Amino acid sequence: MLDEREQHVVTEIARRRDDLVSLLADLIAFDTTARAAPDDPARDEAALQEYIADRLRGVGASADVWEPKPEDVAHSRLAPPGIGFEGRPQMAARLTGAGGGRSLLFNGHIDVVSGDPLHEWTSHPNRAEVRDGLLYGRGACDMKGGVAAMTFATEVLAQSGIRLAGDVIVSTVTDEESTGVGGVGAVAHGVRADAGIVTEPSAFDAWVACRGSLIPTITVTGRTGHAGVRQPDWHDGGAVNAIEKTQLVLDALRNLQDEWNVRPDHQHPYVSPGDIVPVIVEGGHWIVSYPASCRLTYHVAYLPVHSDASGWGDDVARELVDCVARAVAEDEWLTLHPPTWEWAPEVPAAEIDPEHPIVQIALDASAAVGRPGKRSGMDSWHDGATFMQAGTPCICFGPPHLDIAHRVDEYVTVDDLVACAQALAVSALRFCGVARD
Repeated sequence: MLDEREQHVVTEIARRRDDLVSLLADLIAFDTTARAAPDDPARDEAALQEYIADRLRGVGASADVWEPKPEDVAHSRLAPPGIGFEGRPQMAARLTGAGGGRSLLFNGHIDVVSGDPLHEWTSHPNRAEVRDGLLYGRGACDMKGGVAAMTFATEVLAQSGIRLAGDVIVSTVTDEESTGVGGVGAVAHGVRADAGIVTEPSAFDAWVACRGSLIPTITVTGRTGHAGVRQPDWHDGGAVNAIEKTQLVLDALRNLQDEWNVRPDHQHPYVSPGDIVPVIVEGGHWIVSYPASCRLTYHVAYLPVHSDASGWGDDVARELVDCVARAVAEDEWLTLHPPTWEWAPEVPAAEIDPEHPIVQIALDASAAVGRPGKRSGMDSWHDGATFMQAGTPCICFGPPHLDIAHRVDEYVTVDDLVACAQALAVSALRFCGVARD
């Protein structure tokens, strides 16, 4: 049920639905394709951040747009060495309440995956188009749709004549699709609140957990030799096929994956058990030579319960290394030439108490505008994990559907976009409270 104030805001968002569609179309028009490497040049990130900041300033919010310094994020395992933010600022706006209420963070990322292959799109990915009630464009789902909904909800609240007791903070960050350093930069700048809603496309569920991930690369050493010549035993100087030796690693980690699937500590009510997925294999150097080395890269997802005391996956990493060490101990060559490990930047797992007030408030608000949802989780990762590590408990809540993200002809349903903005506005009214007259 909605009270009189909530109904007023919900009705106003519905009345201004075309304005919300126009806002999302504007966001899609900015090319904010995520960088594929730390030194890739910026695109339209700065222009988009100023656009949102100016809109929110126009309704009375204060807004800060800044470029983090490399040292602001260097401490984080999310940050590749030397990554910078030239042309990729972060944005945080604050709609200040009257006092005495809880503060609420709305967060979303502005970067999107590449629109390639462009020729497969029905319409250009950076030119939003509405067809049969669906708004198409790159980022419509992931997650400029959520950014538009949270920005518009804040604007309508500010213009409604209803003064909140607590503050609403709107934070838009870069680099979620590549590294996650935008969220780290926002936290380093002091962006925090009593609770947060990250408007990822959760299909109106409240995502209360996400998995972390490790990306190790394991190099197995062999000994080269002529592939067309029968080789003696390696003890006598013969070749050793590094690709074949890599199979021992593959088998060991496949067995560990099977174990994780049934182990009680890998069962979670809202996300899947941990995964150990081989994603890249690189081996060999010539078609008539035994491969002298083979590199095997994994994507390893782990549960929040397996995070160490600092919030990262060190305990999981040790389990992986120990598993491989036990396997190669059965092989004399690999015992003498053990595999080596390299670790790419990782992302942390996170979860919020499913009974935290923001969880039920968001679900109740969503149900009140006709979009009932449930508690669930995200098998992948989102920026909320970074804010949670820094003390802001967060859920994800946004319009459908994650399986539409990153596709050709990505879209969001306009009705769902409107409902999301309505639910976010009602959530802010209930969580932050309304100032006394």
